[in-house]
Amino acid sequence: MSHVGVPRGTVRKRRSLALLTAGVLTIPALAGCSSDSEETSRAVPQDIAPAARDRVADGSTVNWAVDAMPTTLNAFQADADSATTKITGALLPTLFPMDAAGHPKLNPDYLESAKIIEREPKQVVLYKLNQQAVWSDGREIGAPDFVAQWRALSGKDSAFWTARNAGYERIEKIERGSDDLQVRVTFAKPYADWRSLFSPLYPKEITGSPDTFNDGARTALKNTAGPFQLKGVDKAKGTVTLVRSPRWWGEKAKLDSLVFRVVAPKDRTKALADGTVHVTDIDAATADRIALALRDGSGGQPLTHGPGADLTPAAALRSWALAHGSDEKQAEIAQAAREANRKAVVAYGAEQKALRGYAVRKSLEPAYTQLALNGESGPLADDRVRRAVARALDRQELAETVLKPLGLPAKPLGSHLALAGQPGYKDGSGALGDQNTKEAQALLADAGWTQGGAAEKPKDTKAGSEAEKKDAEKKEGEEGTTEKSEKSEKSEKADKADKADKAGKADADEKKTDKTEAEEKAEEKADKDTDADKDADKADRAATGSDESAASRAEGLYIVGQDDKPGAGPARSAATHVLAPSRDAAAQSIALLRQAGAVSGDSAAAKVTAQDKQPGGAAGAYAPVGTAAPAPASVKGPLGKDGKTLTLRFVLPSGPGSQSLRGVGDRIAAMLEKIGIGTEITKVPDESYFKDHIASGDYDLALYSWPATAYPATDGRPIYAKPEPATDGSLLVEQNYTRVGTDHIDQLFDQAVAELDEKASRELMKQADARIWAAAGSIPLFQRPQLVAVDKKLSNVGAFGFAAPRYQDIGFTDRQAAGSPADRKK
Repeated sequence: MSHVGVPRGTVRKRRSLALLTAGVLTIPALAGCSSDSEETSRAVPQDIAPAARDRVADGSTVNWAVDAMPTTLNAFQADADSATTKITGALLPTLFPMDAAGHPKLNPDYLESAKIIEREPKQVVLYKLNQQAVWSDGREIGAPDFVAQWRALSGKDSAFWTARNAGYERIEKIERGSDDLQVRVTFAKPYADWRSLFSPLYPKEITGSPDTFNDGARTALKNTAGPFQLKGVDKAKGTVTLVRSPRWWGEKAKLDSLVFRVVAPKDRTKALADGTVHVTDIDAATADRIALALRDGSGGQPLTHGPGADLTPAAALRSWALAHGSDEKQAEIAQAAREANRKAVVAYGAEQKALRGYAVRKSLEPAYTQLALNGESGPLADDRVRRAVARALDRQELAETVLKPLGLPAKPLGSHLALAGQPGYKDGSGALGDQNTKEAQALLADAGWTQGGAAEKPKDTKAGSEAEKKDAEKKEGEEGTTEKSEKSEKSEKADKADKADKAGKADADEKKTDKTEAEEKAEEKADKDTDADKDADKADRAATGSDESAASRAEGLYIVGQDDKPGAGPARSAATHVLAPSRDAAAQSIALLRQAGAVSGDSAAAKVTAQDKQPGGAAGAYAPVGTAAPAPASVKGPLGKDGKTLTLRFVLPSGPGSQSLRGVGDRIAAMLEKIGIGTEITKVPDESYFKDHIASGDYDLALYSWPATAYPATDGRPIYAKPEPATDGSLLVEQNYTRVGTDHIDQLFDQAVAELDEKASRELMKQADARIWAAAGSIPLFQRPQLVAVDKKLSNVGAFGFAAPRYQDIGFTDRQAAGSPADRKK
């Protein structure tokens, strides 16, 4: 499957370093949401052909395909990737790997115990190390290794080129316990996700100095502590070779060696058939090839698929006739084509025969695909437009499109911070509302996007616009003039106004015959609505305690029912202006806050009562009962406002492994078209998709995925944190590539990461998730499918799901298998 890499940030980072592409999700209505109790959900089981160790043969080599050579073997550097994660997982200590349910579980190979022994006055964690745990040079793993890694990652010494320091900056000191096998870690501030630290754990020889940390660990790891050790890195061959470690104290690795081999996704079917790899991620097309090979069995070459399978009897007869005809030139061309096709059929048949030796292991990857909505500028800076986009999506349909053909459960995902089956998972999507075309149209109408809007002339001023600021500055200058000049100016303006009135009256008289009665009433109503909105804006500001100066300081990012709305400032400008909310929009925001509170169990938010009802209209999840929200009965063509059509730039990767993702993008575009939102789909190379578009903010809509984590309070914060302005006027977004965030969400993350009561911390995360849904910057679609082709003789390897691989258990159950291509093709 295609994985588009993510550059790591400079402050906090998710533990998995690959940006993933593909996606699934359905959002139920608020009434269908569960109670405050945690939802009972099960993860899709892993598919690894499990076998007891006594059934696995000792010896042989396994070749495992990776997308590219790892650029570094230091997992804490910015360019670490999925290959880095796989390799270091076999070489270095992971103290709390994830289990099959996505929960961190103590690793007895390295720890006898690890727990909080003091909470007051400061949090203290005591690690008791396995007495046999040693590095490959024979030195025992101990406090000096913990200290060196803490100092390297604490962020206090800029000489260390680190990509994340989350959690390490909270440590106050690390000490030796009552003996050399005990490590006592004292935190300056409470840290709920302490289990995330020191994984992977590097030896002090690497983390002890900037030189060895920055450069020494990029291509070599001389000292390791895993079931395997590093033998060599061959860039020319594209291989990283691991061999069984003689110093490993745990259960001995079954394999003699494990080779990670670079194979491009497009070449993996051939690599499997050639026997150059035993294990590789694959796409749906390769999975289909393997399924057909197994179906055909020993019945000879396939006849219903492959080269020439679609050749009709008539076309075959014509080809034969041309090849044997009197026209020598045509005959030569036809004979060459027939020979090429014959060779292709033979090669295809041979590949199919070889593919019978493989099985497709299927599960759901610990990652989810989302639709990202860039809220920094443009139409999506308005939360009403973002919510309209979200509510136009039939996420169940999108889930089924990707997962159902693979035989995987197409269940909707309801959380940004946990996947189904993980502790703390709860569907928070009711804070946004379910799919509803009419209410999506109503949101767009409330935001000013109408059928005739594209033909309208742009207005001179709007709340928060540059024109209005200039008018305000001009007015301030006029206040300092003398009374005489004021009178003179007023007289001059009056003369101009009279002339303008006369000219306008003449124009109006000429055009009066062309103006319909309905248009005149519409203009009259618009004038009244403008005045009413101004009065409502004043009431809204009074009710929320906001003022002009507070609005001018806002970053253009919106907390439902509390924060200011994003404005219509220049494209992708950090100095976004504030657009004062209209009466309907304010009511909708309050309703969303109440919904978010109801979904997350936040009783304070659920009891918001200010102006929660307006006259007229029908109930909807976007607004309380009674809210007036005009919407067109049907939409023909893109909507518009101020002379501009509502068109969003939808950026998608163009690589051969991203077909499924592009298919999802096409379906989303069709869903948005139904509510009057046009999309301009731009396909870009995979290698530039993230760096040049997602990270830089050069998109309106995009599809990409985030890996799951056992530590959402730590790893989720940089993804949903409110962007902050930098000194150069840009935005510091960390990993929040949608540029949508709120102070309240940040506060909930901060509270959760400092809450040592695990249950209370999870409840805070559920509240944060509900507000992330309501902000509508990121719309989870589905958990990614995980398809892995594995030699049928191999056990304990395949689609691992949440769980980390146990590399020492991987091996061949057929004791006669030497792992050669010839053996696998028998």
